[in-house]
Amino acid sequence: MDNIGITTISSKGQIVIPFGMRKNMQEGDKMIIIQSGDKMIIKKAKDFEKNVEEDLEFAKRTEEALKRYEQGDFKKMEFDSFIEEMGKW
Repeated sequence: MDNIGITTISSKGQIVIPFGMRKNMQEGDKMIIIQSGDKMIIKKAKDFEKNVEEDLEFAKRTEEALKRYEQGDFKKMEFDSFIEEMGKW
């Protein structure tokens, strides 16, 4: 996992993509939002066909992990161990 950010939806339904996640984006870029249930994936329109199935699988795994976390089914580990574990995904 490369990056995680938190943002807020404005009263107009707008969201701000955190600065560190906008490295390869420019004003005017067209974005596609893919929704599956309560999961959303944002991709550049020009990259839409690249790895769509992989994106949906990532969203599914993220939701499953959140459910396990909310149920208290998680463990503490050092950062390096966590990154190593994430590499197995």
